[in-house]
Amino acid sequence: MKKIILISMVLFWAFSAQAQTEELLIGKWKLEKWTKKGEEQDIVSKFKTDEVYQVFEGDAKFKSLIGDKETKGSWKLSKDEKSLTISVMVVKAKFDIEYIDDKKRVISSKQGTFEYKKVED
Repeated sequence: MKKIILISMVLFWAFSAQAQTEELLIGKWKLEKWTKKGEEQDIVSKFKTDEVYQVFEGDAKFKSLIGDKETKGSWKLSKDEKSLTISVMVVKAKFDIEYIDDKKRVISSKQGTFEYKKVED
C-alpha cells in the first residue's frame, strides 16, 4: 500500500511540475542578453532593434516579435521540461531550458545562450 501511495505522489508531482513550467512560460518575453561562445552579442546589430520578443500562448501558439515584424508558429515543452521546441513555418529550433521562473528565462542552443525577461502587455 505504501508503494502505491508513493508512486501516486511521484506521478502527481511530475504532472504538476509540467503544468507549472508551462504556466510560467505563457506570456510575453523580451530578449535582454545573448551570449555566444562566452562573448556577449549585440542584439541591435543582429536584429536592427532592441525590441525582440517571444510570446507563448496556452494553446501552443507562438509569436516572434522583432520590431514591427510578427512571425507566428507553435511551441512544445518536452516531457522532462528540459527542452523547448519552437516551430515557425518549416523550421524547428530546439532549446535547452537552463532556468525559468515567473520573471526570467534562460535558454541555450547552438546559437548561444539567450536571457529573457517577462514583460507585461
